[in-house]
Amino acid sequence: MNSEKKIEEGLEHIKNAEKSLKTSLMKWRPDYENAAEEYNKAATCFRNAKAFDQCRNALLKASDCFKQNRSIFYAAKALDQAILVSKELGDLKDIPALAEKAANMFQTHGSGESASSSLDKAAKIIEAQYPAEALQLFKHAADIALVQDNSRQAAEYVSKVARIHVKLKEFEAAADAIRRELGLREQCEAYQATGRLAVALVLVQIARGDIVAAEKAFKEWGNYCEGPEVQCLEMLLQAYDEEDPEAAKAALNNPFIKHMDVEYAILSRDMPLPEQSLTLAKPVVKENAQASQFTGPSMPNGGSGQVDEEDEENLC
Repeated sequence: MNSEKKIEEGLEHIKNAEKSLKTSLMKWRPDYENAAEEYNKAATCFRNAKAFDQCRNALLKASDCFKQNRSIFYAAKALDQAILVSKELGDLKDIPALAEKAANMFQTHGSGESASSSLDKAAKIIEAQYPAEALQLFKHAADIALVQDNSRQAAEYVSKVARIHVKLKEFEAAADAIRRELGLREQCEAYQATGRLAVALVLVQIARGDIVAAEKAFKEWGNYCEGPEVQCLEMLLQAYDEEDPEAAKAALNNPFIKHMDVEYAILSRDMPLPEQSLTLAKPVVKENAQASQFTGPSMPNGGSGQVDEEDEENLC
């Protein structure tokens, strides 16, 4: 009963908003400010009544009215709320577009932090179902954070980019993202995180099948690793270099690797082990073996190719 009352109240606010938008001979310009407020109130009523579809529509209209009234920040906030309502509806397909639009508005207003936060929030909502779209939102968030000269926050977003690439088995792109994050972590002097990333980069390069690149990554970034990490990586690289599957398996089961971010832990679990090269068996020479009965190739005149005792004497 209370829900029905809230819906009726919301519909009344919608009527007031539409009335504010109408023009007449005495009213040449729509009252966008009042309309936006009425749509916002309607959205609150619909949300309380769990009428999420009507709530989202009201928020989108409120955003448009705020924009027409040049209240860009509030227009972006309305879109930000529409993203959360879309999550409640389970309708995620429009969230990337809403997030990009909200972020652009926040940036126009000069609120870069709010822009990247909105993109991050939207990406987290859609990541499980639409990882490729979430990837683009995290990338945009990282770019905005860098414009704001916030390297630490940018590194967090790039970290999410790298993990999604790993999840999608896009290992070359993952390696590029990890290298970018390494640079940002080094810039922030986050050396412990840099050491963990060195391990991640080695794992990704091995997953690509490029052991040389993995060894190069270890040489370049291994000095940031702690003792146990160095020991684990040395063991791992040696196992792949010597094509020793058992040693590689033991290294990949190292507790340190198992407790990395879940994407890297899964990568280590599913990593193809090196295959030992097959070598041809050398013939075994038996001592005191019986002489072969092979008579040799035929001679042109039909002979057997053997030299008998008489021929030996003649030859002498």
